[in-house]
Amino acid sequence: MKYMLIMRASDEAYAAMGEFDFSEMLATVGKFNDELIRAGVLVAAEGLSDAADGVVVDYSVEPPVVTDGPYGETKELFNGFYLLNVASKEEAVEWAKRMPMTGAGFKTEIRRVPSIDEFPQDNEWIQKERAWREATGQL
Repeated sequence: MKYMLIMRASDEAYAAMGEFDFSEMLATVGKFNDELIRAGVLVAAEGLSDAADGVVVDYSVEPPVVTDGPYGETKELFNGFYLLNVASKEEAVEWAKRMPMTGAGFKTEIRRVPSIDEFPQDNEWIQKERAWREATGQL
C-alpha cells in the first residue's frame, strides 16, 4: 500500500527552517532517505520550494483567479512529501515518527494513495492510465 507523508509546518517553523545549516539539514534528511531506501519502502520524495514562489488558482469564480504566494491567510505550509510503499498505515506512522526536521510547529499528514486496481477497470480512462503506467514501468 502506498502512503503519502505530507510534511507541514507552521508559519513560524517554516520561517525558522531558513536559519538551519543547509549542509546539516541535507545530511539529516539524506540519512533518513537512506534508511527508507535500504528498507525498500521509498517510492518518491520531494521538498517544495519557498511557498512565496508559488501561486494559487482559485476556482470559486469563472474564470479561475491566479494569485501569487501560497495562500491568503496561513497557519501551516506544505514543504514536501514522501511517497512510501509499506504494509500498513501503522508502518507509515512508524516511519513518520522517525522523520527529520521535527519539533514545535512541524507536522506530518499521512494519507493512503489508492491503487489503480481500486478504480473501475472497465472505465476507458482507467484503462488508458493503466496502459501508460505499464509503458512507463510504474506497474
